Amino acid sequence: MKMMRVRVLLSFCLYGVVVFAVGKDDVEISKAACIKSAECNKTISQIFTVDDFENLFSRRNAPLAHAQDFWDYHSFITAAKNFKFEHKGFGATGGDLTQKRELAAFFAHIATETSCASLLAASAEAKSEVPFKWGLCYNQELSPDQNYCESSLVYPCAPGASYHGRGALPVYWNYNYGEIGEALKVDLLNHPEYLSENATLAFAAAMWRWMNPIKLKQPSAHQIMVGKYVPTKNDTDASRLPGFGLTINILKGEAECGATSDVKNMNNRVAHYLYFLDQLDVGRENAGDNLECSEQKVLNPSSSSSR
Repeated sequence: MKMMRVRVLLSFCLYGVVVFAVGKDDVEISKAACIKSAECNKTISQIFTVDDFENLFSRRNAPLAHAQDFWDYHSFITAAKNFKFEHKGFGATGGDLTQKRELAAFFAHIATETSCASLLAASAEAKSEVPFKWGLCYNQELSPDQNYCESSLVYPCAPGASYHGRGALPVYWNYNYGEIGEALKVDLLNHPEYLSENATLAFAAAMWRWMNPIKLKQPSAHQIMVGKYVPTKNDTDASRLPGFGLTINILKGEAECGATSDVKNMNNRVAHYLYFLDQLDVGRENAGDNLECSEQKVLNPSSSSSR
């Protein structure tokens, strides 16, 4: 009687268990499945460590900073995991190069929005400082000139609440607090202050904005950075081509993109991106094309660009 051969079973993916029988065809099929699935990529914490975080944001707790001891690596990783953003592909799509490039882009926006590098001019240490290390210096707008309340039946303003900029990608206006709070299952409409009191929530709000388009049938910043955006003819005619520049268009609109944009702020954002790519060992030579947006037609002009 012939003995039956025992087929060795292997598991390769990081999440769950994918079991298949050894054999050339089986292996090739499994590899193809892993390539198509974010589940077989490294986790964010594997490609982006606490040392990386401390390096990118090394001056966030300096005496000059306004949000000392607020932002930390644990809050960032917890936001990605607890709110399921990593499961949806945030920082976990496309292999090491694409994963790190997306994180560099995400952090470039955060660092630009929360930097207090502009205060260095009054500092005796200014000449020896690296301006790109001053991200996460703020967690909210310090002197808002209004409460950013707009009449809304869906997201009515809470009495006495101020919806000024808060968070890593600052959230403004009651309708944005309401929409993001609804998505995260946190009552931000009645308690907008939560975004300046809880770093995990503040990071989560930024991740939600990154992962979701401003409007239906528009790309998200995440889709741009992981190569899932295919421009339409209208996009091509409007110079909205894949690249970091389009993420600026999505997040900042006419404030930094288009013919009347603030080119200085846009260039500062691009400079942060290139610097972070170098720091994450990706290299600015792998930044991709279309880094700027000054010649792009704005996706959501006028008041809609802030939503």
